[in-house]
Amino acid sequence: MFNFLITRIPSHTVRQAWLRLCGASIGQGTSIMMRSTVLGPHRLVIGDNVSIGSSVLLDARGGLLVEDDVVIASDVHVVTGDHDADSPDFAIRLSPVSIGHHAWIASRATVLRDVAIGVGAVVGAASLVRHDVNDMDIVAGVPARVVGRRSSTLDYHPTFRPLLY
Repeated sequence: MFNFLITRIPSHTVRQAWLRLCGASIGQGTSIMMRSTVLGPHRLVIGDNVSIGSSVLLDARGGLLVEDDVVIASDVHVVTGDHDADSPDFAIRLSPVSIGHHAWIASRATVLRDVAIGVGAVVGAASLVRHDVNDMDIVAGVPARVVGRRSSTLDYHPTFRPLLY
């Protein structure tokens, strides 16, 4: 119901209340923009002051932890499942993803299962993350590789909750 109807309602309060009713844990000051898709909401944990852009896919079937003060830009895909190509029945494999506080995942990036994004890490736009990203690293590309190191003090709270989004 969320992915077909509720996600189109222009109210953060309504969308988050529905996800909480489905078992998601969502902190204060968090925003989830319209047209986002959530799979496995009962395995979704989102901290305080998290900004999630529009048309984001949050696949929490394998477990998804998003710590405080994270920015996930529009069109990002976080995928906690895939299929075993060598399995005779194409078995599904589920593994968790965790995103450390103050991380930033830029537009159209994809984060695959069994990955940890470190504290303050940055994932560049349109990147494919298949392996863990260390704290404060900046990664980009397909596959994502370290391209720099962040020097921020991480003393901010990215509250972005516009009306009717």
